Amino acid sequence: MPPPRVLLFATTTGYQVRAFGEAATRLGVELVFATDRCQTLDDPWRDAAIPIRFHDEDASLRRVREATATWPVAGIVAVGDRPAVLAAAAADVLGLPGHGRDAARVAANKLWFRQRLRERRLPGPPFETVRVGERARGQRVACGFPCVVKPLALSGSRGVIRADDAAALERALTRVERLLSQRDVLARRDPADALMLIEGFVDGPEFAVEGLVQDGALRVVAVFDKPDPLDGPFFEETIYVTPSRLPAVELARLERAVADAVVALGLRHGPIHAECRVGSRGVCVLEVAARPIGGLCARALRFEEAGETRSYEEVLLRHATGAAVDRITRERAASAVMMIPIPRAGYLAGVGGTEAARGVPGVDDVRITAKAGQRLVPIPEGASYLGFIFARRPTPEAAVVAVRTAHAALRFDIAPDLPMA
Repeated sequence: MPPPRVLLFATTTGYQVRAFGEAATRLGVELVFATDRCQTLDDPWRDAAIPIRFHDEDASLRRVREATATWPVAGIVAVGDRPAVLAAAAADVLGLPGHGRDAARVAANKLWFRQRLRERRLPGPPFETVRVGERARGQRVACGFPCVVKPLALSGSRGVIRADDAAALERALTRVERLLSQRDVLARRDPADALMLIEGFVDGPEFAVEGLVQDGALRVVAVFDKPDPLDGPFFEETIYVTPSRLPAVELARLERAVADAVVALGLRHGPIHAECRVGSRGVCVLEVAARPIGGLCARALRFEEAGETRSYEEVLLRHATGAAVDRITRERAASAVMMIPIPRAGYLAGVGGTEAARGVPGVDDVRITAKAGQRLVPIPEGASYLGFIFARRPTPEAAVVAVRTAHAALRFDIAPDLPMA
C-alpha cells in the first residue's frame, strides 16, 4: 500500500514546516506542501510545493485541484491563520474533513469572531470598529476605558495596544494605522486590514487552550498558563507552561467556554488554538484559531501512547488522516516554553551564553531563530521573536524557573538602528 498523503498549507517562512516533515518521516506519511512560494520559478524551494496565494483563493484552489487530481491526499493540515482559511476551503473542495471555509474565515477575523459570539449570546467585551484613515481626531469610544486597539487579522499580539484614556487611544490608533500601512502588511492584500477593532479591556490572567475537534466536538489536549502578566500597554507573550495550575472547577469552566465558542463558530474537524482570560467576570474567550499553536511552541507538547512518545505534529498528521488519537495523552512532566522577546530595535550582531542556557537543569533546548544581521522589531510592530527556550520539570513552577534561568544566561548584542542622513 502506498503511504497516505497529507497536504500541508503553510507560508514559506513558517517555523513548523520542518517539524511536520520530521513527523511525516516517523509515521511513514508523504507530505505534500502548498505554500506561497514563487509561481514563476521552477520549484525554487526544492520541495515540489503547490504554489498558492492567500489573497487569491479561487486561483489557489484551482491549483490544488489540478495537483491532487492524479495525486489524491488523505487529509489536510495548516499552520498559520491565513493558511488555515485556505486549507479549510480546500478541504471543502476536495471532500475531506476540515473546519469548513466559513467557520475558518470567521475565526481568523477578530471582528467577525466577536460578532459571532455576541450573536450566540456568549460572553465578550463591548467592541466597535474604526476605519483606517477615516477616524476623527479625538476619537470617542462607546466601550469606555480601558480599551484595547487591535488589527483585525494580524496575529501574535502584533498591533495590540491598550489605552486608558482619550490621549492614549489617539496614540494607539495612530500607531496601528502606521503599522497597517507598512509594506509587509499591504502585501497581504487582506481587506480586513482596512479596519481597526476597539474593545473593552478584559482583566485577569491569560490562558491558552490547545484542542482537537472531531465532528464538531472539542477534545482539549493541553491548557497553558501564561505566568507573566499581560496587562498592557503591549501584550507580548513570553512563557507558556502546562499543565495549568487552575483549580479543577475553574479549569472545567475554561474548557467549556472554549467548547461553546467552537460550536458557535461551526468548527468541525482539526486543531484549534484558543486564547482566554479568567477575570472578575468569569471566563472570556479572546479568540479561537482554526490551527494549532504557532511557531516552535508545539515542541512544548509531547504525547504518550502504548509506551511510545509522540510529537504534536505526529498527532496532527494522524488526526488529519482519520487515524484514532483518542488514546493519546499528554506526558506527565510539566513543560514550559519561552518565546524570547526582542528587548529593543536594532540589528542582531550575535547571541552569547547559549551553552550556559542549555546547561540549566531541565532545559531541553535553546533555539535562536533570529539570524545575525537581521533587523529586530519589538512588539507591537514586530512579528517575530529572537528564539525559543524549552524546559521539562516535575512541576510547572520548576519548568518556569528553568526557562527564566536560561533566559538570564543569554546575552544579546544588538546594534542600534542608524538614522538616515
